Amino acid sequence: MTLVIGLTGGIASGKSTVSHMLKEYGIPVIDADQIARDVVEPGEKAYGAIVETFGHNVLNDDQTIDRKKLGAIVFANDNKRKQLNAIVHPAVREKMIRKRDALKETDVPCVVLDIPLLYESDLTHFVDKTIVVAVHEDVQLDRLMKRDHYDKTEAKQRIAAQMPIKEKAALADAVLDNNGTRAATREQLKDVLKKWGVFP
Repeated sequence: MTLVIGLTGGIASGKSTVSHMLKEYGIPVIDADQIARDVVEPGEKAYGAIVETFGHNVLNDDQTIDRKKLGAIVFANDNKRKQLNAIVHPAVREKMIRKRDALKETDVPCVVLDIPLLYESDLTHFVDKTIVVAVHEDVQLDRLMKRDHYDKTEAKQRIAAQMPIKEKAALADAVLDNNGTRAATREQLKDVLKKWGVFP
């Protein structure tokens, strides 16, 4: 029996750090963000739909999608964001499920689906257990501004586009407090995996 874990958290909460730790333990991680990038490559169905919906001005010179331009449009307009999600999300889900099922057939003890919008997109039925990586709001804002060079307004817009971390934590089977050191987060992760029988 393969245990399927959904990993989520807020933007800049340290989810990628935890995802990296899981990979170090040899646990396969299916990254929804990476798949979301793959499905909007030129030639993919979702790519055509984005160009049709948002126009050629969201493209780079090499005809790939300019994620920053598209981001500026959809984060400032709720309807446009919904339009984009309606194109990208089904394509991502389909690919993610195919990868998950292929791994389950190999009888691995555990597969992790790294999904930033696990709760917002109502995808908990894809997994058996959920882990939320949580940080304080001020830590999240600070990390996001440093990481992506956003000003405070841009950073707050992106945080506001997601469900608050507190709400996600209340829904999770396990919460990793990532306000401290990496080592402290790693210990918490190990404890959760032991409790769920992933580790002996």
